[in-house]
Amino acid sequence: MRIDAPPRLPAAMTAMAEAIDRQFDQCLALPEDQRARLYAAMRHSAIGGGKRLRPLLVQASCDLFNVSFESAVRTGLAVECIHVYSLIHDDLPAMDNDDLRRGKPTTHRAFDEATAILAGDCLHDLAYSILVDERTHPDPFARCELVKALAAASGPGGMAGGQMMDLIAETMAFDLATVTRMQQLKTGALILFCVEAGAILARVPEDKRVGLRGYAHDLGLAFQIADDLLDVEGDAETTGKAVGKDAVAGKATFVSLMGPAQARAQAEMLVAQAKDHLHGFGNEAALLREIADFAIARKH
Repeated sequence: MRIDAPPRLPAAMTAMAEAIDRQFDQCLALPEDQRARLYAAMRHSAIGGGKRLRPLLVQASCDLFNVSFESAVRTGLAVECIHVYSLIHDDLPAMDNDDLRRGKPTTHRAFDEATAILAGDCLHDLAYSILVDERTHPDPFARCELVKALAAASGPGGMAGGQMMDLIAETMAFDLATVTRMQQLKTGALILFCVEAGAILARVPEDKRVGLRGYAHDLGLAFQIADDLLDVEGDAETTGKAVGKDAVAGKATFVSLMGPAQARAQAEMLVAQAKDHLHGFGNEAALLREIADFAIARKH
């Protein structure tokens, strides 16, 4: 394991954002044929903006086990493909019907609905083509486990299932346990994949990943509570997306069920718990600890 402290969070976040943008720029070069509009839509949604928190979590996880930066970036790129595809589809009129994402028009507004759907589909496909590439990891068993884990995290037992629950939340009253379950699927499943990715790449046995899973569970919930607080207390200019939509839609959230003060206290407790799960690691886990603090201190 590395014994030197990883970069401080702002520097690490900038470096990862730049690396992800470079990779997207290469993967999504505009072709000189009728597909150019599709590629342009993918570039619009994927390049620039966003915290790149999920790829950064992959890097922080890789830091624990001395996994190469190239493997971390490529795995993080695959996760970001899944994340961006989900944002494109979530913003569509059939779902959340949003006009603003990351401070610019949503993909279906900048292009059209059909192109946005195809752009999301293609980013979903791109994620798995990245993971199965030998440049991501030389061991085919590691690559297969990455594919299996990401598919589970993004499908009906993960992100997509959580989104279905979110759609139903507009017509059904959810209690706190149901909201928690929804967010564990919609947000937490991908975060779990990111935190576990370093262990998968390092071929760490599953029974040695309990602390990482505990960290991911608590971080995912804290991150979502912070999102709910921003939806109530933030503004569109700062957050880069519409705010106050959950209240208008009548959806139950952590904030509506607990109140802002209790929700904030719960998020702080979850962050403390998340960091406690890393007690078996030293300086090599510094970036994971800083990300946990950032999850509830961020303004967007």
